[in-house]
Amino acid sequence: MTLLGMGLIAAHQTDTLHMAIIEQVGDGFLIPAYVAAMKETSNPISILRHAHRNLLSIWPSECFELEVFGIRILRRQIIVANSPDSIKHVMVTRNDNYERKSPQMRRALENLLGDGLFISDGDTWKFRRRVIAPIVHKNRMTTFAPTMVETALDLSAHWHGHGDLARIDALVEMGSLTAEVISRSVFGKHLGRTSAHEVIHGFSQYQRLIDQVNVGYFLGFDEGLPQFRGPRLRWAIKKVHDVIDRIIQLHLEGKGEEGSMVDTLLKVRDEETGRALLPTEIRSEAATIFMAGHETTANTLTWAWYLLSLAPWAEQKLHQELQDVLDGRPPTLEDIPKLRYTRAVIEETLRLYPPVPLLTRQARDEDEIRGRRIEPAALVMVVPWLIHRHHKLWEHPHHFMPERFIEKKIPNLHAYVPFAIGPRICTGATFGLTESILCLATLAQHFKLRLAPGVKVEPYCRLSLRPRNGMPMVLHRRT
Repeated sequence: MTLLGMGLIAAHQTDTLHMAIIEQVGDGFLIPAYVAAMKETSNPISILRHAHRNLLSIWPSECFELEVFGIRILRRQIIVANSPDSIKHVMVTRNDNYERKSPQMRRALENLLGDGLFISDGDTWKFRRRVIAPIVHKNRMTTFAPTMVETALDLSAHWHGHGDLARIDALVEMGSLTAEVISRSVFGKHLGRTSAHEVIHGFSQYQRLIDQVNVGYFLGFDEGLPQFRGPRLRWAIKKVHDVIDRIIQLHLEGKGEEGSMVDTLLKVRDEETGRALLPTEIRSEAATIFMAGHETTANTLTWAWYLLSLAPWAEQKLHQELQDVLDGRPPTLEDIPKLRYTRAVIEETLRLYPPVPLLTRQARDEDEIRGRRIEPAALVMVVPWLIHRHHKLWEHPHHFMPERFIEKKIPNLHAYVPFAIGPRICTGATFGLTESILCLATLAQHFKLRLAPGVKVEPYCRLSLRPRNGMPMVLHRRT
């Protein structure tokens, strides 16, 4: 450890691949934990080894300044669109050429999500999008917001039962919270902590076991190779599916709650064709909504607690706003426009720790980006982890600065893409952002969370960006 100015820089090695985590806590500022730049290497085997370990560890320092760059790994061209104009080209202007998720992503998730909206494409995606988008539209937040607050209040009561200075894992607690929110919203049923933990445990195991690299794709198989489903992977899938299937079955038996998302999925008809969803399609979409809805928001809230625990100046501003706006009462949907700093904390958290830090696409046809020829079936990536920390676009890119979102210091619409952008923007973006703001506002009125002594936080990405080994924290009651 060395001193730099008023801050303490901590760099610690995490494994045999010599990956360092940088964190700087100072007087009135915070550079939260991030993975140090990879040393320059042209060895594709080394890159694949790092990628298998942690997808955040493969980027040399110049990648935070370049606008478009590419490499070749074995038989596959890889291009990273890393400027607002190139991101717009991939995600918006030529979305038709890049609408398909990469074989790595599709193969990694197909066993869990089937052909759900997140990984489907073509006519299947268009049909599902037409059916699913209205179910999670922003106009339905008036229905969902009370459920979000009610569930957060239940967790607050549970935490009060622990007593002051109790030790928790914030990742598990936020996973339980968001799984319960999505269950009550999607399925119209109380999931319960036991079932929530089954889903969390199953998905955590799935992330650890799944091969997100898919070497077959780099060897020349344009569709990648199917994932080997060993007994531990099958167990993880079963854990998740059993919980989802139990609740879907209740709806099929007429025992579900009218107006829930699953109830809507069962009744909805495509406005263009009149076709209803098949039972297998309902399962895929319910699983997709459930997993995307709980995992990404749980990670966002976990990172927000971590940031506030190391930035007491930001936490104080947050608490003052909650007092001024809410004065001790639970928040409502109507309060969100007035909770400007609370929202800024969440938006800055999403900048620093985007839930899906790599957005991968497969080029359908030959194309050109900024003078670079794109080969058919090339892997084309938009990397929020890079563009959100781009040294030429953001002031103090590694600093935690919620004020930048209040002062509208966003360099470009296409430089901030935590939920993607364009036609394939996340359908649940409004749901997740609303949930994050309301849950943080509800819980922060009653508790402060502090990182447990001795904990070294490591941002870690396989399918989503979460802290490796969870987020051990200590509860401090405020009321």
